[in-house]
Amino acid sequence: MKADAVRGHLDGLLLAVLEPGPLHGYAIITAVQRRSAGALELRTGTVYPALNRLERTGLLRSSWDSTGERRRRRYELTDAGRRALAEERTAWQAFTAAIGSVLDPAPHPGRAG
Repeated sequence: MKADAVRGHLDGLLLAVLEPGPLHGYAIITAVQRRSAGALELRTGTVYPALNRLERTGLLRSSWDSTGERRRRRYELTDAGRRALAEERTAWQAFTAAIGSVLDPAPHPGRAG
C-alpha cells in the first residue's frame, strides 16, 4: 500500500495500536503491520516524530523501560488520547461511508441513480 494512503490517518493508527496497553516504538510498528495483515509498513522516520508530537500534545505519555541492558521508551495513551481515538474512529466511519457511497454505490429503492 502506498505511504500516501496513511497520510492523515497516522495518529489514529498509532493511538489504536496503543489502546490495549503500552508498547515501545518497534512494537508499535510491528502491531500496525500485523493488524493490517502486512499492508501497512511504517518507517521509524515517520513513527518516532509522530509519537513525540502526540506526547507533546498530551495524547500519549512515555516512560523508560529496561530489559536487561537495553533501555526503550514505552508509550501509552492518556485519557485525552483515548478521547482522541474515539473521535478519530467516528471521523473514520463517516469518511469511509462517504467514500464508499461514491466508489461503490448501492442501489436505493425509489431513487434514480
